[in-house]
Amino acid sequence: MSTMNISIPESLRVHVEQKVKKGLYSTHSEYVKELIRKDLEREKLRDLIMEGINSPTGSVIDEDYFASLKRRIEE
Repeated sequence: MSTMNISIPESLRVHVEQKVKKGLYSTHSEYVKELIRKDLEREKLRDLIMEGINSPTGSVIDEDYFASLKRRIEE
């Protein structure tokens, strides 16, 4: 594992320290890693949403669609 030094404003440092003091995280590093993981998850979700938005429109799902499915099942 590698090390990274970052500079943050005092108010953010206090916030991180409070999270650790409350026992929500065991170290400052653990909290920052969790934030990065959540950010990666948000990016992945945003990419999936954009992929869906940009994908071609599928079949219309209406009463006729379900009737067709029912006929296929009954066959």
